[in-house]
This record gives sequence, structure tokens and C-alpha cells, in this order.
Amino acid sequence: MTRFGRALLLTTCLAVPVAGAWAQDTAGDDDTIVVSGRRAADRAALETKRNTDTQVDEVRADDVGRLPDQNVAETLRRLPGLSVANDQGEGRYLTVRGVSPDLLNVTLNGQTAAAPEPDSRQVKLDDIPSALIGAITVSKTLTPDMDANAIAGAANIETVSAFDRPGTFGSLRGAYGKYDLNGKHPYELDASIGTRFGPDRQFGVVLAVNYSNREFEAQNVQSGGSWEEVNGQFIPLEQTIRDYHTRRQRYGAVANFDWRPTDAVKTYARFLYSKYKDKESRPGFTIELDEDEITNQTAAGGDFAEADVARALRSRQEDSDTLTGSLGGEFDLGPSWLRIEGSYTRANKRDPHRDEISFEGEGVSGSYDLSDGIPIFRPDASAFDPSIYEFDETSYENRRAREDLYQFRADFRTPIAIGDDSSIKVGAKYTSRRKTNNIEAAVYDGYDGDFTLDQVEGGSIGSIFKGRYPFGVIISRPSADDFFDSNFDDFELDEEGTVGDSLAGDYLIREKIFAAYAMATLKIGQFTAIPGVRMEKTKSNYAAKAVLDSSTVDDLDKDYDSFGSQSYTDWFPGLNLRWDATQSLVFRAAVTRAIGRPNYEQLAPTTIVNTGDNEVEQGNPGLRPLTSTNYDLAGEFYIGRKGIVSVAGFYKTIENPIYSATTVQSGTFAGQDLIDAQVTMPVNADSAFVKGVEINAQTELSFLPSPLDGFSVGGSITFVKSRAKGIPGRGDERLPLASQSNRVASAFLSYEKGGLSARIAYTYRSAYLLEPGEDRDTDLYVGAFNQWDARIGYDIVKHVTIFLEGSNLNDEPYRVFQGIPSRIDEVERYGYSVKTGVQFKF
Repeated sequence: MTRFGRALLLTTCLAVPVAGAWAQDTAGDDDTIVVSGRRAADRAALETKRNTDTQVDEVRADDVGRLPDQNVAETLRRLPGLSVANDQGEGRYLTVRGVSPDLLNVTLNGQTAAAPEPDSRQVKLDDIPSALIGAITVSKTLTPDMDANAIAGAANIETVSAFDRPGTFGSLRGAYGKYDLNGKHPYELDASIGTRFGPDRQFGVVLAVNYSNREFEAQNVQSGGSWEEVNGQFIPLEQTIRDYHTRRQRYGAVANFDWRPTDAVKTYARFLYSKYKDKESRPGFTIELDEDEITNQTAAGGDFAEADVARALRSRQEDSDTLTGSLGGEFDLGPSWLRIEGSYTRANKRDPHRDEISFEGEGVSGSYDLSDGIPIFRPDASAFDPSIYEFDETSYENRRAREDLYQFRADFRTPIAIGDDSSIKVGAKYTSRRKTNNIEAAVYDGYDGDFTLDQVEGGSIGSIFKGRYPFGVIISRPSADDFFDSNFDDFELDEEGTVGDSLAGDYLIREKIFAAYAMATLKIGQFTAIPGVRMEKTKSNYAAKAVLDSSTVDDLDKDYDSFGSQSYTDWFPGLNLRWDATQSLVFRAAVTRAIGRPNYEQLAPTTIVNTGDNEVEQGNPGLRPLTSTNYDLAGEFYIGRKGIVSVAGFYKTIENPIYSATTVQSGTFAGQDLIDAQVTMPVNADSAFVKGVEINAQTELSFLPSPLDGFSVGGSITFVKSRAKGIPGRGDERLPLASQSNRVASAFLSYEKGGLSARIAYTYRSAYLLEPGEDRDTDLYVGAFNQWDARIGYDIVKHVTIFLEGSNLNDEPYRVFQGIPSRIDEVERYGYSVKTGVQFKF
């Protein structure tokens, strides 16, 4: 039996109670049956989509918890047109309709979420445990009362309020599992309780906590973008194999408080805390070929001699935490409505250590094999002798990034005497952001004496990828640290590397955005129109540090000495239309504008000057923001409350996409006069477009005879195409946008009846451009990805459910290729995982 077959059999073995489940079901008219669990969540999500005047998709709370999803990103990938970028087998960033995660606006309870990552605006959705979430709504078209920084759309994460449910509610859940590759056992615990109390039950409170612990392995082989043409054949001139061992912990807590003294007054306080800890050890083994020493070459392989080899060990710890608090109220003022809300978010990212040590050897012979898809280098026995590896470099680094985000908004709506239930709405929002990043590093690249790997040997790894890649000796981190501490005076400090690594990433960014809008919602018979306009004024100040040839370790404590600023105002008119052709058929259309502000790292006025090589690297505080005009059209046919068939088309024109460029310039850079210097910096390209079609269908099969009426089925597929022009260094070529897959699809088959719930789900995305190179042969693409997941649960008694879940049952790896799919640049595999548990809820 195959690995996939064994995993799927294991995951579905709880189906034994199905006969009892059928026996528990009672027949009756569908309108009188109380629907709960997954079907209730699906119906509620469909009702949200149906009743909203714009194009949205939603996942409800029960739906979040019913699949083996570790976080918000993995939950959302199951919605139409959505895919995720993975980190070590786990979803991290969300891509909507082929547009980069940098351009997605993520909000928490309606307010912009902070980004702990120091280099970009994209929000890490793997920081937020799915167990703490009430609902997630993805808006694919915008209205003027939404932030305009949303070229990709907006994803709003909502936590649960005590007034969302009629009485006291709570849950307690525990799960324990196993990973295929390393046999380790992940576990997680979460609990929640909510209630209303006081006179007329006007007070409400919800408390929820979550903890998860995962120790997993990832096996990686990569060529580092080294495919080159040698004697008429393309071969990789380098191969590195790595074996990741990671412990990932998540902590989370939610505290929501409500006070509703009357039907006209709703006040609330919302708090969410999430913490993410990642500890990793990554030994690596590299072989680098000399193209002049390659012999017996064919399309399928060849021999090599005089190759360089290296063994390295990286150990790191990454801690990030986010605290969000908001206070607000909604007030019915007769026929009018007012909302006032303020929030504060603090996002910290601390890397206490990011340390690496490497040893190098030479003169290794062997062969390489290209016949089996993934390249295999087979070195001779000398590559596994630790005594041939001499000390090369060791580095110690720690980093801290912080974002403080203050937001205040006010919205006012009042009815107008046009049509039925029409209104106008005006509002304003103020956002103040302070973002900092600070790195401290020390690099040592020489040792006065003999220092070889056998002196700090830490055992060995037999092989990875099921025996395909022999690994060999690894470095002991404790032994390496002890040797360094005991012989500190004999190590030579790399002053240039230390100064560059310490100063080049330091920056301070202050950004203030004032927004105001006006819009109308006009409901006339079967038609709804939402015209309006939003204005956003952005004012930013940037500070960073210059790195010169003359910089020394005495400059490590220097203050910011490179500055920049921007101020600009943008207008965002928009129109959303809805036509209820029949009770079941809805058509929608929209024309909107949006903005995408550059990433922090791109804006920081960092300048690195190398006068010896006449080169400059710098940020660009003068970058223009991306802007887009978005056209959307959709038709939705609702199958009662049980299903939907929908088709949506979209087209976006994007101005000022951002790419890195190297140009020849003369001028003064950080006080240094250079002539015809090679200057590398982010710049704006000309324009781009994204277009596509999204098809979605799902329904309950309740028309089938019992017990088959418990089945539901659904699926979606999105076809996307994008092209960008004016890319630096690529002439008239038009390339797809980064992160854009041509096809994204998902499907599921589920069963729910009489206490039994079961589901198998499939997700797919085609390849996408990861990073453009100098030409088509050097472009890097992430390969196609498809994954099977499954879950089965059974209510053993009222309120108590046991479940078994399986994730990545087909052991799908992550792939990167260079230029064409046959030139594999990287493959990383994770294996499947299973977990079982019990949940109590009331």
C-alpha cells in the first residue's frame, strides 16, 4: 500500500460508528430540522455572501475548526480564488486572485492589523491560531468606508462576541498527533467560554486561550539558482542539502467585553494576544562544481573533480508577539447610526540569536545524475571525512523589530428618502504607525591556528529524501560555541561584514494616514447601487544608516544619518452595483480604485557604498505607491440556503509595480562622490494587469435518500493571467506578477448526519513566479502544489466529539525551478501528519 493510501486509511478509520450515526437520524421536513455543525457554518457563510452588497467570501467559526488547519492562512486557502505561500509546510501569507500578499489589507475586528515582520507589510497569518477566530471575511471588492490599501482585497478576522450566540457557550479541546518524517508528537489545547449577565443580560464576556506545540522536520535540497550552460548542456553547478529541525509554539488569548444597556447602545472592548516562538537547527552540506573539471558529460549526468565542499550549521530562535486592544461603541440615533472606535496594536519580533558556522574543503570528486527529475550529486568518500573541512566563518546575530499602530475612526449613517432603505454614510479614520528594525551582528572569518570540523563534530545524519542523499557528519552547536569562547582571542573579526550586517538593516519609519469618505447606499426595487469616494493623505518620514568603506566597529552605535520623507494625497472613487434578478439569482458589478504602499525595507533610506568596486546599494524613499483600477463582475445562483453556483470575472490595471534595478549613475552617495557607479535600488516599473475568471459551486445533497442525504460537495477553480511591463533589465519582455498562479482550485466532499462528520478536502495552485532574474533562464518559479487533507469526527455523547485529522496526506513537497520545470532548483518535503483529539462544547 502506498504512503498516501496508508495515511488516508488511518485518517478514515473512525468511520466505524457510521451505522450508529444513521440509526440516530430522524426524518422530517427540511425546514423543521435543526441544522448544526459544519452545515450550519456553511449556511451562515452563504447567507453572509448573499446579503452583502459587495463580493465577499466567508469562513465561519465551526468551519475554521473542522479541518486540520493550524492557522488562519490555511483555513482561507479553501475559499474561491485564494492560495497561500508556505513556510516549512505551513501556510503563512495569503494571495487573493494572483495579487501579492504585500497588497492585501488584513484587519482584526475591522482595524488594520500590524505586521511583526521587519521587511514588508504583509501580515503573517500563521501567527494567529484558528481556534481563537469567530469568522473571517474576504472582500474582493471595496467600498469607500474600507481602507484603500487593498489592491488584492481585504481579509477581516473577527473574534467572537457574547452577543453572537443566545446563551452561555464554551468549548474545551485537546489534540495529539504524529509527524511522518521525525515521529515527533505535536499537541494543542484550547478553551473558550462566553456568557451574558447582569440586569437584562446587558453585559457580555468571552474568554479564549490556545496553546500548540509542534516539533517537525523538513528535508531540503537546492541548487541556489546555479543552473548554467556547460558544453551545451544545462547543469546545476551547486547543490546544498539541509535537514531542518524546528520547534514551533503558539500561544493565544482573546478577551472580549460588551455592554449593551439599551437596544440603541452597544459598547465593546476587544483584546487579542498572540505569541509565536520558533526554534530551528539546520545542518547543511554543499558541493560546488568547477565547470572546467566536468567530464563524461551527457544530458543525463556526468563526472566531476576538484569540487569545493562545505558543511554549515545555522541555529536560530524567532519570537514574535502581537497585542491588540480596541474600544468602541455603536449608537442608534433615531433613524441614524454612529460608530466610534479607537485601537492600539503592538507587534514585536525578536530574534535572540541567528547564528551560523561553516567549514570548507576542496578536491572532491564524484558524479552527478540528472535523470530522475531532482539532481543528485554523488561525491566520493573524502566528502564525508570531517578532517578535510577547515574553519571558514562564524556569525552571531540578533534582531528586534517593533511596530506601534494607533487607529481612530468614526462612521455616521443616516437614511435618505430615495427608494427603499437607502442611506448615506460618511466617516473619517486616522492611522499612525511607527516601525523600527535593529540588528546587531558579529562576523569572524579567520582563525589563527588549526580548526577543523572533526574538533566540533556532532554525530552524523545517514541520509535524507528516503536515502537518495547521503548527508554525513554535522556540527555540534554546543561544541562550536565552547571552542569559540575558549579561543576567542585567536578568531579574526570581519570588520566589514560585521559593520554591514549590523547597520544596513536598521531603520525607523513613521507613517501617518488621514482618510475621509462619503458614500451612498441606494436601494431601488431590485437594484442596489453604492457610489462614493475616499480620500487618503499619507505623510511619512524615514531614517536609516549609511555604510561606507571607512565605517568601523566604532560606528556600530551611531545614530541614524540617512533620511527621507514623502507626502501625497490620493482619491479613490468607487461604484458597486447589485441586481436581484430573482429570489435566487444575484448579479454584481464594481469599479473601484485602490493603493499599495511600498514595503518598509524598500522605503528605508539605507545606503551601502563600496568605493573599491564602485558599487552602491540603497533604499528608495521616493518610491511611488502602486495604484490600481479594479473591474469586477459576478453572477450568483443560490440553491435555497443549501448551496451556490457562482461565476466572477475580474480585471485590474496596476500602475507603478516595484522591482529591483541596477543602473549606472554618477553623484554623491552618503557623502561619497562616485562616477559611473553601479547603483542597485528598488524602482517603479511601468504598469501591470491581472485578469481572471472564478468559478465556484457547492451544495448539500439532501435530496438523496437517507443516509446519503448527509453528503455535501463543493469545488472552485480560478483562472488568472497577469503581465507587467517596464521591468528593469528585461527590455520589452512582459512577465507575470510575482506570486500569481495561473490556476487555483479547491474541492471537498463531506458527510454530516446523526453525530458523524467526515470531510476530505483538496487544494491546488499552479506554478508562480518567485523572483525575476536577468533573463528567462534565470527566472525562479515556485512549482505547482496540491494537497489532500481529511477529518472525521463522532459525537460519542451529547456535547463530546472525538476526531481524527490528517494533513498533507499525499506528502506533497515544495518545489522551485529555474527557467523551466525540468531545472529543479529546490525541493523541500515535510511528510504527512495525523492527530486525534476530543472536544467538549456546550
